[in-house]
Amino acid sequence: MEPSLHEHFMQEALKQAALALEKNEVPVGAIAVFENRVIARAHNQCEMLRDPTAHAEMIAMTQASETLASLKKGHRGSLEGVTLYVTLEPCPMCAGALVLTKCSSLVYGVKDPKAGACDSLFRITQDDRLNHRLTVLGGVKETEAKTFLQEFFKSLRKERR
Repeated sequence: MEPSLHEHFMQEALKQAALALEKNEVPVGAIAVFENRVIARAHNQCEMLRDPTAHAEMIAMTQASETLASLKKGHRGSLEGVTLYVTLEPCPMCAGALVLTKCSSLVYGVKDPKAGACDSLFRITQDDRLNHRLTVLGGVKETEAKTFLQEFFKSLRKERR
């Protein structure tokens, strides 16, 4: 996929991050793309759902699996042929789910030095010991993604004073 297309789709994920920010969630957004068409959109909903697993990536993957299963009779929900765009490098849980769903590729905005599992701390999505690996590209619209996160955590620190 050409770089401008990655930027276009990452902009859609950033819109989801903005929705999360409006709802006082950690501003992470994700979209799933299949055959150059957005088939799922999600943002973090951990606070709203009181569910620490309600990450944008997990919700987008579930939606994408449902969409693909509804399009093809007998489809088991794998994400083969899907690219997931997410504003923050996925954590170990989400990276593991990307492998288990057989997602084809991941494009993310900003690295997560504390919990990143695709480049920063771990490389789960590239681990030869697992049954599936995916293509990973980081740094797409990194500045914009980082700004959302900095804004959120800055306001959180102010609230706690």
